[in-house]
Amino acid sequence: MRTDQLAAWLVAVTVYVAGTLGSGLAVAADSKTAPDAQKLDNASCQTCHNGEKGKLEMLASNGEKRPVRPVVPVKYATSVHAKMDCVACHLEITDSTTPHKKSTTVKKAECAQCHLDLWEETKKLGKTAEKPRLGIVADNVAAYRKSFHSKPDKDDPTKLMAICSDCHDVHTFDVPPRGTPERKAWHLTVPNVCGEKCHTDHLEEWSESIHGKEVIEKKNDKSAVCSDCHTTHDIIGSSTEKAKLAITASCGDCHKAALKSYKASYHGQVNTLGYAYTAKCFDCHGSHGIQPSKDPKSKMHEKNRLKTCQKCHSGKEGKPPLATAGFLSFSPHGNSHDFAKYPEIWLTTKAMGALLVGVFAFFWLHSGLWWYREYADRKAGNTRWRIRTSDIPAEQLPFGERRSDLAKKHVRRFGPVWRIAHLLFALSVMTLVLTGMAAFFPETGWAKTVMAAFGSPRIAGQVHRLAAYTMLGIFAIHLVAVSVTILRKWKDFKFFGPDSFVPNWKDLEDIIGMFKWFVGEGPRPRIERWSYWEKYDYWAVFWGMAIIGGSGMMLAFPHVVATYLPGWVFNVAMVVHGEEAVLAAVFLFTVHFFNNHFRPDKLPPPDVVMFTGTQSLDEFRHEHRAQYDRLVASGELEKYLVDAPSAPFTLASKILGLVLIAFGLTLLVLIAIGFLGGGH
Repeated sequence: MRTDQLAAWLVAVTVYVAGTLGSGLAVAADSKTAPDAQKLDNASCQTCHNGEKGKLEMLASNGEKRPVRPVVPVKYATSVHAKMDCVACHLEITDSTTPHKKSTTVKKAECAQCHLDLWEETKKLGKTAEKPRLGIVADNVAAYRKSFHSKPDKDDPTKLMAICSDCHDVHTFDVPPRGTPERKAWHLTVPNVCGEKCHTDHLEEWSESIHGKEVIEKKNDKSAVCSDCHTTHDIIGSSTEKAKLAITASCGDCHKAALKSYKASYHGQVNTLGYAYTAKCFDCHGSHGIQPSKDPKSKMHEKNRLKTCQKCHSGKEGKPPLATAGFLSFSPHGNSHDFAKYPEIWLTTKAMGALLVGVFAFFWLHSGLWWYREYADRKAGNTRWRIRTSDIPAEQLPFGERRSDLAKKHVRRFGPVWRIAHLLFALSVMTLVLTGMAAFFPETGWAKTVMAAFGSPRIAGQVHRLAAYTMLGIFAIHLVAVSVTILRKWKDFKFFGPDSFVPNWKDLEDIIGMFKWFVGEGPRPRIERWSYWEKYDYWAVFWGMAIIGGSGMMLAFPHVVATYLPGWVFNVAMVVHGEEAVLAAVFLFTVHFFNNHFRPDKLPPPDVVMFTGTQSLDEFRHEHRAQYDRLVASGELEKYLVDAPSAPFTLASKILGLVLIAFGLTLLVLIAIGFLGGGH
């Protein structure tokens, strides 16, 4: 071998040996810090990812490096995933080299789907009772998939707004059981989880609020954090109607008394019915930056309150008229339990309660005794009250009438104007009761159905006011007509006479006489043209127009009222309007219906005198014996006698009467459901 060839060979051998030895040393050195390429167990993974080797980085989808979060073994060992292998979730990892070689055919694990699969498998094995938390997680997943967080990110549609790992650190996740100190400590961390990464502005604002200070400074776990108002997994856009209603309800979870008083207001009634266009908690108090009302920065501070009200009551198109000065003294959370703070509401509530108890105690007792007496008479066969036409002198008989035909005659009691007014009044009142009681009992299912039928409380309110204007209009026309009649007959009209609606001493005598008759201690009183119960019905309308109508007008035009009167009058008006409406409705559909349709003497219903305008001579003599005797004695009976209404007209009147009675009784049942359901 030549010398130059030998030299080249020695150089090559030297390079090979050096390279081989260098590689061996490098592998030996790496073996002390890197796991076997074939081992993918947790111990192998944690030799790199335990957080002790400094900062780890990897290439993100955009080609830039991003930090890799360390997995602290101690914390991972206490998490709910501690018994799982890393590669159970990191399915794309196929080796332990650095950087990892990732499979392009294996889909990256998804937390939500994994838990759903686990729950389905648990159900198939019949072990749901052993693993109830898996069911809770499955429910949370279902809620999340309908939530705002599961929507594509507007800035990067390839990503979702938030995924499980954005809120839950999967390597340390373990929600402590409720009621434990650990759970309370975990609860206090929620604002940072939500705010530090995504909602930084909201976190900053919340931190300065009364809620934030309670949590941060006092570690008060009872104070509101993000999840208390926005929920956890079923978070929806806060601008949606559903979210607004849910947040209002969430406020009430802590502020129960405030929510109860809020629900008693018109704002709260609409909200309870499922509509979010009236003022809600956060409209008045703010959302993330809530401050005590005494704080000058609070939206409810006396210097800021009118401006807050004017956000809704702005006078702009589609909005209520501009709020005026009286709005400042309105108490949105006024109640009837605190005399020291709300004396006007307390006194009004007690007065209205006494009125309701007094009216119903007297008239329900009156109706019960009356029913018993007439039932007893019917059972004894004492129900025939045929007129004796021989009592009428011959010269008083109508021209051409025979005594045998006189008993078939009717007596005219109400003219066409009275009858039309009564019908319109009845329809308007029933419409008012339907729309008004649906707002008065907003938590009932039937109220929500009624509002849905109308379209919304706003439309129902418009119908309510239209019915109110109709009722007030009829009442006003009636007053004019009565006034004109009195003026025409001024010289002969007797205010305390038998044809007057003004109560007199005979009414008191009739009341006493009726109660004696009820208990069998005297004969049935002889009633004049207007009985004392009819007079009560009549004058109750005046009271109702003043109380219900007056308070209703105040509530319908608050900006006008608040210009001249303090805001607490609205609190009083709400109580008066609602309670008096209940009194009127229940009285009409119990006492009034009984007096005119359901007494044993009136069965079967209905009594159609207010539709036909007449009643038989027999019935007239029985019901108004004093007037009958007076007309016979004065010879005036003839001018009141008319032919009986035709059969078709009578039938139509009965059908109309039955429809109105059925509607009234239905309303009565709905009101009863409202009371029994705890609505008021």
